[in-house]
Amino acid sequence: MGSGTALVAGVDSSTQSTKVLVCEAATGTVVREGRAAHPEGTEVDPAAWWSALQEATAGGLLDGVSAIAIGGQQHGMVTLDEAGRVVRPALLWNDTRSAGAAHDLVTELGGAQAWADAVGSVPLASFTVSKVRWLAEHEPEHAARAASVVLPHDWITGRLLSREPEVVTTLVTDRGDASGTGYWSPATGEYRLDLLERAFGRRIGTPSVLAPWDAAGETPDGLLVGPGTGDNMGAALGLGIRPGDVVVSLGTSGTAFAAHGRPTADASGFVAGFADATGQYLPLVCTLNAARVLTAAAQLLDTDLAGLERLATAAEPGAGGLVLLPYLDGERTPDLPEATGTLGGVTRANATPENLARAAVEGMLCGLADGIDALVAQGIAVERVLLIGGAARSSVVQQAASVIFGVPVVVPSPAEYVALGAARQAATVLARREGADLPDWDVLRTTELEPGEQGPGKRVRDAYRALRRTVHPSTS
Repeated sequence: MGSGTALVAGVDSSTQSTKVLVCEAATGTVVREGRAAHPEGTEVDPAAWWSALQEATAGGLLDGVSAIAIGGQQHGMVTLDEAGRVVRPALLWNDTRSAGAAHDLVTELGGAQAWADAVGSVPLASFTVSKVRWLAEHEPEHAARAASVVLPHDWITGRLLSREPEVVTTLVTDRGDASGTGYWSPATGEYRLDLLERAFGRRIGTPSVLAPWDAAGETPDGLLVGPGTGDNMGAALGLGIRPGDVVVSLGTSGTAFAAHGRPTADASGFVAGFADATGQYLPLVCTLNAARVLTAAAQLLDTDLAGLERLATAAEPGAGGLVLLPYLDGERTPDLPEATGTLGGVTRANATPENLARAAVEGMLCGLADGIDALVAQGIAVERVLLIGGAARSSVVQQAASVIFGVPVVVPSPAEYVALGAARQAATVLARREGADLPDWDVLRTTELEPGEQGPGKRVRDAYRALRRTVHPSTS
């Protein structure tokens, strides 16, 4: 089948579910899609991801597909033994038990600047290098069995290529996902195996890092497999972002990331200096608390998300002075893994359901606005914000974002952008193998929001900063 009529598939194996898009290779038009849920928790048997992929592609979803690529949640730790079998359930990015390990690693190397210079990022609990240290210290029997460590998307890619059930022996990754481990440098394009050895106590195997458009191999059925990438890199590829764009994604976590032409090294730890899936760079800020802040607020107010939106819409910007620090699950940026949520500025006058709903929306967005500021401090131009993720579909979230962010905000049409980016990668890998023209997808459709008044936005952010500095002076 020629690349002009070929079909490709992109997979988003996220924290919560597997989503699969089957697209026309030449145009990016989605022709089929599937979905299956993942188990909850901060650790999971990787076999659950494979089962979800089988469920999501059942009924012939991949019929006629020529190439596939995997976009997966970043940072997780999957350990394999000498035979390529999983040693213990994977620790996911949002598992914070490795916070102490991260702190120890930063101190041992000489501080945050040393890490930023070495790998572009300062380790936090979410990073793979921190989880590796935790494993060595707390589960020595599992650590003794571990022969290699891979990321979630690496494991699924390897499982696609495997001819033996439950065994992964082809270990490959891409530069985007590798840059989130804490032991691969975007600046040099090489592993820092000395840092991995420092964390684990001995050498351990790592995946080969493929170039952006290199094939990882073929499945036993002859399906071409791309290198895959991390979920944020996949979303950037699916959106086709350009310099000047900052993507704010409001999913389980909140992220703000931008296309950039050179690696960054932020010693404050706010900006992770990632690589992207194209050969460039993707500086990124991540918060642990995004859409789940709204879910929690709705539960507190004994309503659903639609009810929360009605309440928040009825309140004025600034919520009458009510401010929420939404650190409901601890926080990654700023690095406060043991923090809890704080409601400030409460008076008899503003203690209403409407203001609490509004404060939840604004608190979620203020954390991401701080992230945009951190990107700007790294020399990244911000001309517009692309607002994506489940919570971005809320009209009150959109309205509040236009007030708080202080730059033009556009909302792309709802789509599974991580899976779309993975499919775009698969299409490019296929075209290169066949010597065909590279695909030129034009799939992004956006709605530009009316700009909000900047005065209220500044007051909201000032109140948020004041409460954050009072409760957590280390973030001043």
